[in-house]
Amino acid sequence: MALASCLLSEERFECSICLDVFTDPVTILCGHNFCSACINTYWDSGDTCQCPMCKRKFSTRPELQVNTDFKKLVQVKASTPGPQIPALDVLCDICSEIKEKAVKSCLTCLTSFCESHLEPHRRVAVLKGHKLLEPVKNLDDRMCKTHNKMTELYCLKEQAFICVLCFSADHKGHNAVPLEEQYEKVAATKDEAQANIQKLIQTRIEKIAEVEELLDVSPVDSEKEKQDAVQVFTELIQSIQVSQAELVEAIEQRHSAIKQKGEEFLKELRREVTELKSRSSQLEHLSQSEDHYHFLQSFPTLSKPPHKSCPDTDLCPDLSFQATRGDLTRLKQRVDGIMEEIPEIRMKRMREHAVDLTLDPDTAFYLLVISEDGKQVSAEHNIEKDKVTDNPKRFERCFQVLAKEGFTTGKFYFEVQVKGKIRWIVGVAKESVDRKNMIRVTVKNGFWTFSLVEGKYGSSADSERKILKEELQKLGVFVDYNKGEVSFYNVDSKSRIGCLTGYCFTEKLYPYFCPQPNENGKNSAPLIITPVPQMH
Repeated sequence: MALASCLLSEERFECSICLDVFTDPVTILCGHNFCSACINTYWDSGDTCQCPMCKRKFSTRPELQVNTDFKKLVQVKASTPGPQIPALDVLCDICSEIKEKAVKSCLTCLTSFCESHLEPHRRVAVLKGHKLLEPVKNLDDRMCKTHNKMTELYCLKEQAFICVLCFSADHKGHNAVPLEEQYEKVAATKDEAQANIQKLIQTRIEKIAEVEELLDVSPVDSEKEKQDAVQVFTELIQSIQVSQAELVEAIEQRHSAIKQKGEEFLKELRREVTELKSRSSQLEHLSQSEDHYHFLQSFPTLSKPPHKSCPDTDLCPDLSFQATRGDLTRLKQRVDGIMEEIPEIRMKRMREHAVDLTLDPDTAFYLLVISEDGKQVSAEHNIEKDKVTDNPKRFERCFQVLAKEGFTTGKFYFEVQVKGKIRWIVGVAKESVDRKNMIRVTVKNGFWTFSLVEGKYGSSADSERKILKEELQKLGVFVDYNKGEVSFYNVDSKSRIGCLTGYCFTEKLYPYFCPQPNENGKNSAPLIITPVPQMH
């Protein structure tokens, strides 16, 4: 039964061109099935013959083949009754006891009639002029609720159904036409509308095939990309290992040469010390001799040290290895920089510095509402100023609030949902910002922020704003305090959309939030500090 159900599923028996049950199904060379008329029309409208599903192109127009077994299945499917929806019959409004099924509805009487009660409309001359149509329910809906008259006109300006009294009152001066005239005008566009819909269907079918092909190719490309990346890193690691071994060997050889040279130097020095001690002893012995002749003859030779200078050698290691160390350190930094150009890796490394923030109500402007968990802030207009306590930390002039947590070193990262808002500012501010006067949110005034104003985005250091290519629903803020850098990211696309660099932070920085005024509900969505997921 399960197999039969699968074989007779709706999608299996729908032509991908007309999206209806197959009529006279045929199979083309790639194995896909279509209605005979649909595939012929599709090929007639193009310069080349290709499959609408898999995009396989054919040099000559293929001969269509009838798949007999598949055609039988389609016929079985067509003859298989689907789920029955009970018909909602329109009943006669005149029948008093057992209601008979209506056969006509009268737009003049606003009444539906069975066959017997319809008889006067076919016999009486006055009633013969009434407008009859197939039975319809809710005839009262066709009445003007204001004047209790039939809506016989259509207002082109308001695109509304109106009665004759509406036309002379609320719609006076508007262009209105009889319903029949508007019906004929609109009905005349049916074929064009149908053609447009068919074009849209075809466009989406082609897009479906394109996406399916991409999904088929994507795993292969992904696997190849992984293999290439692994190969590159394997070769890099092997190269580094070989270089490491060569460097270690060179260092060992250099120190071995230094040791040998040093030992030779010590041997020579010790020999000379021995010789000099011998001369000294001989001089001492000579000084005790009373043989004047011998003394004068020997003293000049013994008293003069050898003319050979002290052996000189350079035992200090070559500093080129220290330079190599610096080069390798810079190479590591370069590799780290290259890796951070990959959005997923950069986002993963930033999220390792995620912090858990809570909004500080003591800093919040009096028209701001903070959620109980301290993660959401929105603007209101009906809060009395005396409802909040005076506080030296509180912002007095603008819709601003800080987080409780401040930072004086290292790196930190947080994410804020800005979905549904048309104006907002998010970033960090230094602890000493002016909270009592109206000041501009700029870097000069101690704010490093990103914002949305009138559909354009920009930072607190930008003179011009820009429109982002991708929709921004969640903003990521990454701060490197020691480096003096604040970066902003579109969390969904993982792309960097703003960066403030080259600053020297000297005081505590606090995450900063400004949901901006409510603007009569148009900017009522809150700013939400969202949990930061860890990427594995």
